[in-house]
Amino acid sequence: MKKKLKETFFSVSSRYGSYSLGAIALVVAIVVVANLIVGQLPETVRSVDLSDNKIYEITDASRKLVEDLDLPVSITVLAEKSQVDKRIRNFVEKYAGLSSMISLEWIDPVQHPSALTKYDAQADSLVVSCEEKGKQRVVSFGEIITYDQMSYYTTGSMQETAFDGEGQLTSAVHYVTSDESKQVYYSTGHGEQGFSTSVQGLMEKADHTLEECNLLMDPVIPEDCELFIMNGPSSDVTEEEQKGILDYLQKGGKVLILLGGSEKSTPNLDAIFKKYGLERENGYVADIQRSYQQNPYYIFPQLSLGEEYAKGMSSEMVLMINAQGFTQTEPERDTIQLDAFMNTSTDGYVVTEEEEKQGTYVLGAAATESISSNSVSEDQTGDQEDPDGEEGLESRLTVLGTNSMIDANVTDTFSTLENLTLFMNVVGANFGEDTSISIEPKSLEITYNTVQYPGLFSLLVIFGIPVIVLGVGFMTWLRRRKA
Repeated sequence: MKKKLKETFFSVSSRYGSYSLGAIALVVAIVVVANLIVGQLPETVRSVDLSDNKIYEITDASRKLVEDLDLPVSITVLAEKSQVDKRIRNFVEKYAGLSSMISLEWIDPVQHPSALTKYDAQADSLVVSCEEKGKQRVVSFGEIITYDQMSYYTTGSMQETAFDGEGQLTSAVHYVTSDESKQVYYSTGHGEQGFSTSVQGLMEKADHTLEECNLLMDPVIPEDCELFIMNGPSSDVTEEEQKGILDYLQKGGKVLILLGGSEKSTPNLDAIFKKYGLERENGYVADIQRSYQQNPYYIFPQLSLGEEYAKGMSSEMVLMINAQGFTQTEPERDTIQLDAFMNTSTDGYVVTEEEEKQGTYVLGAAATESISSNSVSEDQTGDQEDPDGEEGLESRLTVLGTNSMIDANVTDTFSTLENLTLFMNVVGANFGEDTSISIEPKSLEITYNTVQYPGLFSLLVIFGIPVIVLGVGFMTWLRRRKA
């Protein structure tokens, strides 16, 4: 018996089995040790974004803001960590790992209810704070993962629509580390359109305070206004309002006008444009060369973006619908510099009921002017001196050919376009700073991997290759069976 056991133990099969067991044990040990090592690495190193819509991807703008932090920032999550949505948990840890200046703390409000009072916040939220600035911002989980409330009435359940982890955190970090927000006024009284919730959210993230201003009641733009916006006026301004806008520009003010879809004549507004080197054409602009699905009034403008407008732009695809166009003329003063950053192709047309005029038309432009201290009285300049103590001011008039560029019907339907990114860059350019950051939410809509319009190649890939592989496999099996 002993001899038989000895022969079995030293047999070839036994030795191979021992080697196999040893190899398996070694591999298991390596995997365990590797997992222990990887588990100690920061989230930014060990996580790979495999999500359908890249919700964990952090843009260069956010990375630059975090890397340039010179003040410590605290992120306090008021929730039991194990109960937090995995997407939120992973993203917060990844974001905090971008810089040693950011600290992350998890507090269970059930075990520590006093934390809610301390931070003046609700459970299931995170608090971003900067002790040196004495500022904090509370972000609820409902602002990070948003839902379509109306879907409850049609489907019986609320559907997730977007993940806004980066946008909310970057906005909060920027807010608690910056000194002040920007005051933005928007005009009313001329049939202007209201801002969509998307635009309002982006403005808030960029620390821009929106406030209404009715020039019909008082034609003087408020002194604290840092940007005055007219969003799609359908009627003209009065002569008094025109004078108020021009006086504001002459003091170094910033004005952004998005034209509306009205065909009414607006001679007073047009006179402002002409002073700054833009003459508006009658009719709507069409572009045969750069149109969406052969609809010439749905235009993808040719973009000529400088650094201030190009931030966050990757595809540079912007859609404008029923836009009005301009031709460049000589500005009223040689101190005015005009930058046309959106144009049609050479196959652009201005179309009216009577005629069609071919040409290249301006769809978006910014006119800037350096205002000398001699042309502005001391009481007008106020606090607008530059950091070096000089009184150099720069006025800016920006005109966009249509407010459909930021209309929710366009931006929500064509969510992959960069309309809102360009718009926020245009807004930020008025403040002359790179710290104005506003990140759009990432859609959580399900992307189906289907081919809607299969061609010959698609049919070959979907059906032909599998049939060939199965055929070869069957022939191989049949040949071996007969052997």
